[in-house]
Amino acid sequence: MTLHSPLATPKATLDKLAKWGLSTRKSLGQHFLIDDGVVGRILRLSALKADDVVLEVGPGIGTLTEALLNTGATVIAIEKDPQLLRPLADIAAHCPERVTFIHGDALDLFSDATNPSHSAVLSVTALVANLPYAVAATVVLDCFQHLPSLASATVMVQKEVAQRMAAQPGSKDYGAYTVKLRLLARPSADFMVSKTSFLPPPRVDSTVIRLERRAEAERPDAACLNASFMLAEAAFAERRKTIRNSMRSSFASRGLDPATVDELLKTADIPPTIRGETLSYEQYHEMGAALLALT
Repeated sequence: MTLHSPLATPKATLDKLAKWGLSTRKSLGQHFLIDDGVVGRILRLSALKADDVVLEVGPGIGTLTEALLNTGATVIAIEKDPQLLRPLADIAAHCPERVTFIHGDALDLFSDATNPSHSAVLSVTALVANLPYAVAATVVLDCFQHLPSLASATVMVQKEVAQRMAAQPGSKDYGAYTVKLRLLARPSADFMVSKTSFLPPPRVDSTVIRLERRAEAERPDAACLNASFMLAEAAFAERRKTIRNSMRSSFASRGLDPATVDELLKTADIPPTIRGETLSYEQYHEMGAALLALT
């Protein structure tokens, strides 16, 4: 049986942590993957090629990193915990030409274009990571929005986050986040992961999901994307209200003319009495274009 990562066992993980005098840090949501079978499924789902440049967020002790490097791909990994940079240096020493470890917070990657970490990831073609669950949804959306070369994301997230990513209009999980992500990418496959696959076991259920960037012809341009994002937030701001009333309240709070909502809905042929969760991401795209035409 093929071994994908030598660190993906309880003993190897505990030995690695002990070697460096480390323990898991709950404050950073650290749950180390100890199931090599899951690592193999992640690799198969990610379908990496040797010329891929992979972004890994939260590499931990490098369990998944080792497996990613075995595909021949180049890996750029961002780790927030400075203590983990020491064990990660072991991996870098053995493969310095194809792996770079950056100390930083993935949430800061795109907030400052002068940040060296920002320029380092601009060539990334795939996001593959066991993401820190508290920031997973934001990181995935940020990457698809700000990394034009990113073709796919194969990520471990909390089950509920995966459900939001893959939700259909009209479902309880469908919301503004779903619309934003779906304007840029589409879910293609997923699988559940047992709590026993981690050390320590998390309290929540986990899912690995693959998302693929939409073709350029299907995606809004930058101006339309921003408008569509704003409209999705406005439509879901008060979920129990009709789309007209929710959007009018949101427009007013943003200092925009609420009367624009009525004209917008009429132009986009959206009934004012429906609720925001009934509209597809394509309809939000169309509303974004209509708003730009009106303003």
